[in-house]
Amino acid sequence: MTVRGDFREPARSRPDLVIGREELFAGAREQLSGGGSVLVHGPAGIGKSTVLRALAAECAESSRTVLRCSATESESHLPFLALADLLGLVIDGIADRLPAPQRTALESALTGRGESTLQRDGLALRLAVLSAFRALAARGPVLIVADDLQWLDPASAELLGFAARRLGGTPVRMLCAVRTETEPGAQDHDRFLRASVPETLALRLAPLARAQVADLLAQRGYTGLPRSTVRDIHRTSGGNPLFALELGRALAESPTRPSPGEPLPVPTSLRALVLSRLDMLSAEARRTLLVASAGARPTLALLHAAGRENAEAETASAAALGLLATERDTPGIRFAHPLVSAALYAEADAQERRAAHAALSRAASDPIERARHLALATTGTDPAVAARLGEAAAAARDRGAPSVAVGLGLLAARHTPPDAVPGPDERRLQAAEDALTAGETDLARDIARQVLSRATTPAERVRAWMVVVDSAGQAMAEIDAVFPQALADAGDDPGLVALVRYQLGWRALLMDGEMTKAREEAARSARLAARAGDRRTELLALGFQAQMETLMGHPDAPATIQRAMREPQDPRVACDHNGAGAARFRWLIMGDRLAEARTAITALLREVQRRGMVESELHFLRGLAETELRSGHCGRALDLARESLRLARDTGIGEAATAMFTSLAEAAGGDVDRALALAHEAVDRAEEDGDMVYLSRALGALGHAQLVAGDAPSAVRSLRRVRELEEALGVIDPARGRWHGDLAEALVRIGETAEAQDVIDVTRRRALRLERESVLAVLDRAEALVRAARGEQGPAERQLASAQDRLGKLGYGLEEARAAYVLAGLRTLPGTSRAGGTPVPGPTSYDEAARLFRRCRALPWLRQVESASALPPAPPPLAPAALDSLAATERQVAALVMEGATNREIAGRLFISVKTVEATLTRVYRKLGIRSRVDIVRLAAERRPD
Repeated sequence: MTVRGDFREPARSRPDLVIGREELFAGAREQLSGGGSVLVHGPAGIGKSTVLRALAAECAESSRTVLRCSATESESHLPFLALADLLGLVIDGIADRLPAPQRTALESALTGRGESTLQRDGLALRLAVLSAFRALAARGPVLIVADDLQWLDPASAELLGFAARRLGGTPVRMLCAVRTETEPGAQDHDRFLRASVPETLALRLAPLARAQVADLLAQRGYTGLPRSTVRDIHRTSGGNPLFALELGRALAESPTRPSPGEPLPVPTSLRALVLSRLDMLSAEARRTLLVASAGARPTLALLHAAGRENAEAETASAAALGLLATERDTPGIRFAHPLVSAALYAEADAQERRAAHAALSRAASDPIERARHLALATTGTDPAVAARLGEAAAAARDRGAPSVAVGLGLLAARHTPPDAVPGPDERRLQAAEDALTAGETDLARDIARQVLSRATTPAERVRAWMVVVDSAGQAMAEIDAVFPQALADAGDDPGLVALVRYQLGWRALLMDGEMTKAREEAARSARLAARAGDRRTELLALGFQAQMETLMGHPDAPATIQRAMREPQDPRVACDHNGAGAARFRWLIMGDRLAEARTAITALLREVQRRGMVESELHFLRGLAETELRSGHCGRALDLARESLRLARDTGIGEAATAMFTSLAEAAGGDVDRALALAHEAVDRAEEDGDMVYLSRALGALGHAQLVAGDAPSAVRSLRRVRELEEALGVIDPARGRWHGDLAEALVRIGETAEAQDVIDVTRRRALRLERESVLAVLDRAEALVRAARGEQGPAERQLASAQDRLGKLGYGLEEARAAYVLAGLRTLPGTSRAGGTPVPGPTSYDEAARLFRRCRALPWLRQVESASALPPAPPPLAPAALDSLAATERQVAALVMEGATNREIAGRLFISVKTVEATLTRVYRKLGIRSRVDIVRLAAERRPD
């Protein structure tokens, strides 16, 4: 699609304003920092100028000279204009370095005196430009910044290309941008690449994703837009940032915003991009395109059925003008850009639109499409049309297209008379519930608020309140005032009270952190719902009750799950993320039944994807990722976690929980820095929402990432908070968060072996009662570290070998590999004094741990193994005299370590801080050439008399 040359991209240059271009920016930065050149290309409005300015701002700091030009279509006929922009201000400083004929030709071209032309002075001019760039480069690095190369005047383009091709080996970089076609496969940038510095990197700017468009709109002040509207902006703009901003501006300036399913207001600035070409079409061809723009999936057959007899010829003429894309081997008709369709529809008057929809209501083969077009062709209320729309919404719901059902339901409400049954507000509430299913939580909330502004019947009001609560997600603190109002509206109706009590259970959990109260509210809701004959609410309440009992280690959990899975079942509750199926999955995975858990969660995920249940899909993606992570399939877990995070970002649902789990997956199979960033994000969001449940999970992920990153003191601080929070929450089952082994290991690393043993002992009692075999094996791995710190090498190795074997048999591949890693570390420690008996025979290298981590694709752990195995050979046992090289405080700290004192005990006895103890020990390790406090304990053993 061609675009007017005077339609400019917004003038923004700061790198932090370049959204969605991080990878491209990194590639360009690497190329430029290495002395290379970059050519940025893409369609109009895609952000080339913004990227160019941001990169130029960075590179200018390392350049002695920066030359700039920015061409326009209206000036492209003026010869040597771009050359004048580039060299006009610097020619005086280098003119004396050019041969006289070159200087004369160049000055004539730049000043316009002497009527210099390429035909007459071609060689002299070409050599003059090349000499000028070389003279500037002799003073220091040169950066040439050229925007909109497609509008460069031919003379300047020829001279610049001649010089560029011969600048290899000189410190001259070119940073250029050129407009290319919309199609990603187009190669029309090749001719500009051939005229660039050798080995120039060509980078195509791709359309922005929906989440990136949302960030861009928010950054420019267009906030508060419903996600459904942002989705429409993204679709209409095709991910083009300039088009998206123009659409956002039009919405901000519009007194009323379009309802779901209605077209966006297209501003005149964007309509002008295509209207000039539309004027070149015949009136009949334009009507044909209008019908195509009104259809969901237009084809030539559909246009014929809608009465457009000359559709082939009319669409061919539109394609020749660049309005339609040529499709090969497909009957579909596709506009060159979604904006063409939107502008065409926006330009038509109401009568023309209704005529197009009326034709399509007769021509469309799909009943859902026929009903939608019939509604858009009808004005006023019409019970028959409303009924057809209601049926179409139900069909869309059954097909797994709840977002389509939303639009149809709202159209049905618009055409429903006030006294009809079902009434307009009942249809709106169904649309709001469909919006929740589709992940459009802000739209659902807005619809429910509209209903509450006029509804008087208790059932409709309570139902609307429940939509408001569900749309809040984890941020229940924001809607806390809803609950008293909902209870008042429910009165003494057991079915309505059951709905409210169910949500009060979630409030008790998320806001107050009271699992016992949450369980009681869930049980109460289930009883009330059963009394009212509301099986759906009863099933949801039983599922929630089962989840609470599972986390609490309550003995009734299996029986409650069985009650929730009895017939009759509600199909949508059966696969809901708060239903019995989800509770059963949680029970299976906490009970080490990984294969059964994978089967269960895979079936649930498949069903919710078929039904279009977005929030449940998000939960089950995380659940499947968790199963894969427990099984040691770190690469697969990371892929699933990242997919769930993209979905969470796109919908705004469960971002804290998803960031938390993705952090765990990144720490296992991805990037540790990314894991830390996501965990911090999850903690911040959970604290902001007042969500005590996910705060503990987020802190657990943060502590784990800190441990993997080698920051044991920070890991201890984070995981101590988790311990305190879970005690307050009443979480008994250690299989819920599985942070206990990490805390014990981190405590050993900082010398707090007594506290580590306490964590192990308390957790082991609970794990034994609940038969959590994998937790017990991980605790044994941590206890082996405690024993090693006390000098009990033999028992420590035997305990580790046993833990590794048990974890392998249970299918916990990553935990098995971690045990092998710790075992290898103990077997390669210097000065081994096998206290406590004969060690377990086995390899003394890291080969086994590396093999297991490689099998898991646990890249961060594999890097640790490689670093450990690359360390120099262990030093010989320390001589007691080695302590003489230490300073007084260092000797005192080392002596107390030899006695078995923890860092905290040392700090108290020496009246210094724990951080000072840690820093002192680091110096001791460095001076003595050892790696840990275990080596100091061995030194103490060697000093003891026989």
